[in-house]
Amino acid sequence: MKKVSIGNTGLSVNKNGFGALPIQRISMKDAVSLLHKAYDNGVDFYDTARFYTDSEEKLGEAFSDRRSKIVIASKTGASTVEEFWKDLHTTLTNLKTDYLDIYQFHNPPYCPKPGDKAGLYDAMKVAQRQGKVRFIGISNHRQSVALEAIEQCGYDTLQYPFSYLSSDEDLAIVEAARGHGMGFICMKALSGGLITDSALAYAFLDQYDYVLPIWGIQRESELDEFISYQTNPPVLNAEMWQKIEADRKSLSGDFCRGCGYCMPCTVGIQINDCNRMSLFLRRAPLSVYLTEEWAEKMKLIENCVHCDQCKSRCPYNLDIPDLLRRNYEDFQTFWNNKK
Repeated sequence: MKKVSIGNTGLSVNKNGFGALPIQRISMKDAVSLLHKAYDNGVDFYDTARFYTDSEEKLGEAFSDRRSKIVIASKTGASTVEEFWKDLHTTLTNLKTDYLDIYQFHNPPYCPKPGDKAGLYDAMKVAQRQGKVRFIGISNHRQSVALEAIEQCGYDTLQYPFSYLSSDEDLAIVEAARGHGMGFICMKALSGGLITDSALAYAFLDQYDYVLPIWGIQRESELDEFISYQTNPPVLNAEMWQKIEADRKSLSGDFCRGCGYCMPCTVGIQINDCNRMSLFLRRAPLSVYLTEEWAEKMKLIENCVHCDQCKSRCPYNLDIPDLLRRNYEDFQTFWNNKK
């Protein structure tokens, strides 16, 4: 069973990390059962966040009796010191624990630093001295913020999107984190669902022995796939590289990663999914998306008031209103052909 050392923290965990965002969509009973199966099969790193509704509570219910045997990372989106302490208290209560192995700032628009006006980093250091936080991390989608966090050397870990669709600049961030002894926690390893071959995604990331992927898992069948790779890991070959190159070609440009930071929409558009409709239509069975339900969701794009709030929040600087328009036109073509 392959292990990953998380930078200079001294933490060593299973190469398969469990991304606990999706378990907010299933019942407590099903979530606990899924988490226990992951644990029983050697998965010992679990990533959650205050932002993920009841995800923390489900982890607390599953693991309060075996807390010392797993590594838990959570995140705070606090913008003030008061909010930071409130989030930390809530998170520890939800997880039924008195400490976090890694506590991360959740996609802040800037890099919190020691002594800055907001005081968030300083609050994190106080929590660390109190024993409530073992290691300090930051999660981000912005290259500039990620690089700043690496270069200022105040963080133990960086959580950042990385997959075989990532750019050379993204790979440089991975290498920079390694060079500074920072643990690299890989999110969006399936690029928000656009990568549909988990074996291919796993094999690509398996090349990087210092990268810890966290797979967003909601269903037992998904967990079974990643568990199977622990004893029978897929290895990149010429055919796999051809598939990677084909995906890189078809998914190049201004595609949406589905991170959701553009939300909520002032008129109720489900931006993170509608923005990827053209890709979904070409990478999944048409029957999944050519439905009355999706036709209604896509029609909401007609109500866009071009307030540009979504555009200002996008960490990838996408022109979201234009991207929505193009995806809607594409959907209409497929929908009309179906009729």
